[in-house]
Amino acid sequence: MAAKKGSLSISSENIFPIIKKWVYSDHDIFIREMISNGCDAITKLKKLDMMGEYQIPDDYKASIQVVVNPEEKTLKFIDTGLGMTADEVEEYITQIAFSGATQFLEKYKDKTTEDDMIGHFGLGFYSAFMVADEVHIDTLSYKDGATAVHWVSNGGTEYEMEDGAKEGVGTEITLYLNEDSIEFANEYRVREVLEKYCSFMPVEIFLSNANAEPEYETIDEADLKEDDEVIEHIHEDAKMEEKENENGEKEMVEVSPAKEKVKIKKRPVSISDVHPLWAKHPNECSDEDYQEFYRKVFLDYKEPLFWIHLNMDYPFNLKGILYFPRINTEYDSIEGTIKLYNNQVFIADNIKEVIPEFLMVLKGVIDCPDLPLNVSRSALQNDGFVTKIADYIAKKVSDKLSGMCKTKREEYEKYWDNISPFIKFGCLKDEKFCDKMKDAILFKNLDSKYLTLKDCIEENGGEIVEPNDHQGENAENPDDNKVEEIKTTIYYVTDEVQQSQYINLFRNQGKDAVILNHNIDSAFITQLEQRNPTVRFQRIDADVTGDVKEEISEEEKEAFKKTSDSLIEIFRKELGNDKLDVKIEKLKDDNVASMITLSEQSRRMQEMMKMYGMAGMGMDMGGESTLILNANHPLVTYVVEHKDGENTNIICKQLYDLAMLAHKPLNPDEMTAFVKRSNEIMMMLTK
Repeated sequence: MAAKKGSLSISSENIFPIIKKWVYSDHDIFIREMISNGCDAITKLKKLDMMGEYQIPDDYKASIQVVVNPEEKTLKFIDTGLGMTADEVEEYITQIAFSGATQFLEKYKDKTTEDDMIGHFGLGFYSAFMVADEVHIDTLSYKDGATAVHWVSNGGTEYEMEDGAKEGVGTEITLYLNEDSIEFANEYRVREVLEKYCSFMPVEIFLSNANAEPEYETIDEADLKEDDEVIEHIHEDAKMEEKENENGEKEMVEVSPAKEKVKIKKRPVSISDVHPLWAKHPNECSDEDYQEFYRKVFLDYKEPLFWIHLNMDYPFNLKGILYFPRINTEYDSIEGTIKLYNNQVFIADNIKEVIPEFLMVLKGVIDCPDLPLNVSRSALQNDGFVTKIADYIAKKVSDKLSGMCKTKREEYEKYWDNISPFIKFGCLKDEKFCDKMKDAILFKNLDSKYLTLKDCIEENGGEIVEPNDHQGENAENPDDNKVEEIKTTIYYVTDEVQQSQYINLFRNQGKDAVILNHNIDSAFITQLEQRNPTVRFQRIDADVTGDVKEEISEEEKEAFKKTSDSLIEIFRKELGNDKLDVKIEKLKDDNVASMITLSEQSRRMQEMMKMYGMAGMGMDMGGESTLILNANHPLVTYVVEHKDGENTNIICKQLYDLAMLAHKPLNPDEMTAFVKRSNEIMMMLTK
């Protein structure tokens, strides 16, 4: 072929702004593009062999060599793929790619940002010009009678092409790095990038330094492989030692046999794991395999709680592994990492659009060849296909968890405290997920026993009634379709330490409660009440239940009312609050003198206001708390009998603050006054 010169089918003023724009997002992405092109070429050659259009040689080895040369400031990519003819070079390199770039620019010129460049393979080969002043291509096609081609471009619109000298089938691309990109002539920098993008490419990738001294290793001759480069054969004599035999005589004994070894040029180690764990069938993978993969990919040495292996062929091709990490919510970020791959080619970290919002805590890998990459990442969230992937992942997670709850209940309970906030969030965000998880939601009681909602209802003497259970029978009268009044109350605590007084009251009466100590629990139980109209949740300090207080006989009512009125008057006076809500009860536990209650409705209103930043705005929407005094306690009876006594004031204030401490933290002024008063009381004891 005669030497040929020509102009590229696009002006530099159009193409190179795109290329240069990449510099400000992923400067190193060109390495992924070069490797991906090499992988595609090798894959196509193998397909031709399978189709009978090409006979792969017996000694063929599919591989990509990456060679750095710091002295010459070059970076080479050498593949053993199908190569190109001169016509193909001209068609694929000088026309198609650039015309594709033109279309891309025209389509996205008004809405493209720096980050939108990620995921576009249309520019492929030309990403090399992000780092190179000059690019050479040496290629030889697999076709019979093909001639090697040498192609050169300096990054402008001009190129030269002539017969080349390459001997083996495949392509060699040499980048002459510009001054701003000399870092990519460094072996360790290139290794870092290869491990980032190419750790799981379907072709073995080898990195070498053109100027490095050769390295050697010594192996047993029996382990020698055909492609090993032998330097020398080594014979090691048997090792003998003088030892005493059974007769007490000394003799030479062989302690190590003679060995035949061979010194070889050190075998190259592929950067790419061509058979990643997610590409295997779950039955082929052990727990150790999953844990090792997790440590390797995410550099997290805390053992994950559990994992889910995704393996789907229809209606779309998707494989992957999702891990529930072990999180210390006090110190760790609750945002996970999802690595997205396309045919084992790394695309990006944290493609959030393919993972439901409530599962962002997950760490994992997803390989989806069907994912559309010809659009910008910002458009993924609006893509119906991506939505299907997210729905599929949510379904797989719910199937896994509900299955574990049924078949591995003990193991599932160990995980529950860690995963419950995310599962509850999922129930709030996704109705389908909630339906699947309804029987796998657990509640931990005061004895640390885990119960389902059904268990909680039954323990409190009720049963689950679906809202539409009776609709068929009473269709003619819509009013009859209303669910019965609430008949089952499930009590809960939010702070076992602060609410310990109330817990003791409950325990003494043989009653139980569940622990709901996460911020999301308030919204979650509201949803549960909506889905189960015969159930209500109530914090144990919302009211004094009939089980913990004595009934007042008819004979006692009049006297009890006088006592109650007197106590209310005394406490309002001593506390300086005429609007203080005070209620007198005869509690069965005479160790409790005073306590504070706040209605469930008021508490939830306060929590909602706090959530929306309305707290402290002077909006009294949450209601007031009620001071409960135990008429059976000696301190309360003392106040009644000594309403004008010198210690009455201090007793009233102390009883009120003690009740508040069991209800919520005191503010700084209140705490200061309480401590001072406590000291005064102790001083009184010393007199």
